[in-house]
Amino acid sequence: MEVTSKLVETITKGIQDKKGEYITIVNLTNIDGAIAKYFVICQGNSTTQVEAIASSISDTVRTEIKEKPTNVAGLGNKEWVAIDYSDVLVHIFLPETREYYNLETLWEDAAITKIPNLD
Repeated sequence: MEVTSKLVETITKGIQDKKGEYITIVNLTNIDGAIAKYFVICQGNSTTQVEAIASSISDTVRTEIKEKPTNVAGLGNKEWVAIDYSDVLVHIFLPETREYYNLETLWEDAAITKIPNLD
């Protein structure tokens, strides 16, 4: 579990490096049948920022803990980019897309941690 926690921490750092906002960590470790151990959800205010956040996460994780994602989806339209690190799924949204899908509420039993925005 230590490796997964370090991955979540490193992903959060990559998000914050590009001023990603409203970071939410959804802990799914106690949910039977969950597709990952954690979801890390955030948003950028433009398609350019969403792409920059995705690049920052990938670069930071690769540099600091030598991990590469198994898949990245959504870079074409940049409204919702998903980065799959197997145990951790990262979702980077535009605000209106995030509001529409509202992933944070899919698992009512999940522990949710909200990271304050950096100024």
